[in-house]
Amino acid sequence: MNPTRFLLSLIVNLCIFAVIVQAGRDFYKILGVSRSATTNEVKKAYRKLAKELHPDKNADDPKASEKFQDLGAAYEVLSDPDKRKKYDQCGEECVKKEGMMDGFDPFASFFGDFGGFGFGGNDHHQHETPRGGNIVMDLDVTLEELYSGNFVQVTRNKPVMKPAKGTRKCNCRQEMVTRNLGPGRFQMTQETVCEECPNVKLVNEERVLEIEVEAGMKNGQEIRFVAEGEPHIDGEPGDLVFKVKTAPHPVFERRGDDLYTNVTITLQDALIGFSLDIKHLDGHTVTVKRDSVTWPGAKLRKKGEGMPNFDNNNLFGVLVITFDIEFPKQDFTEEQKEQIRQILAQTSNNKVYNGFLSQ
Repeated sequence: MNPTRFLLSLIVNLCIFAVIVQAGRDFYKILGVSRSATTNEVKKAYRKLAKELHPDKNADDPKASEKFQDLGAAYEVLSDPDKRKKYDQCGEECVKKEGMMDGFDPFASFFGDFGGFGFGGNDHHQHETPRGGNIVMDLDVTLEELYSGNFVQVTRNKPVMKPAKGTRKCNCRQEMVTRNLGPGRFQMTQETVCEECPNVKLVNEERVLEIEVEAGMKNGQEIRFVAEGEPHIDGEPGDLVFKVKTAPHPVFERRGDDLYTNVTITLQDALIGFSLDIKHLDGHTVTVKRDSVTWPGAKLRKKGEGMPNFDNNNLFGVLVITFDIEFPKQDFTEEQKEQIRQILAQTSNNKVYNGFLSQ
């Protein structure tokens, strides 16, 4: 290589390196997404990595907390259009200088205080700590959302305990109390014993929860947000549980991972063949083509065109298409009838039978 060109290349690379260092952490690299990633792609990447990198699951890694903090910072910036725009212009330091990074905890608002992860947040179930009631709500979703996945924001007015004047009876429990009634005489009774605790009051606070409708989720499946349910003044709040409720679809019906639909074709198409396009749930086109005769009730199975499997989104069910035949409503002339007889060349073989027994 020409020495001059080599020197210029080296200088350019050093400058790029210096800019990167000055700009701070590479949030796109931390989340493992491209610079053109959509907000939903950023959220999905964060959810996936948050499960993998949470310190409770990586106790042996001394840098686990640091990695998780980096992940939270990356999500905070790239999930906010204004912060992301500023970050793309001049990096992390510019975002900090503008006071746009407040160090919020995305994990809590995104996942409902560790809901559904199986670590952290659930230890209280092992103790006899009183809990508030669970709140169970239907989450209405479309078949399109269950096919492609989506993020839904829900505003929650949550009762939160705040300090108040005075004291209150708390931690009440039943204890055996012994009383001396005289020489050699004792009496044991069970009494309610309470402590004096600072008084509290419940104040409603608005909070936005981010719910991920994952591709392949099934009707009735639950999404749990730990500690977002009813509060308990002497214990811990219950959980907020969303149950997936699929709205009826005008074209498709879901059965497991398979999709079912009906297509009505003309008698002419049924006899000579046809080609038609079906618009799928994510907008892609499924082409159906037949060159042979199609009879009423005939079924066509398209592999890989059903719903994605919840456990493995790379696997898809089957699309089952049932054909209905639309017969002409006008009468034919005798000449037309004779032409049809000659074309079909069918021998009358009519029979009467119990069709229910043959099903």
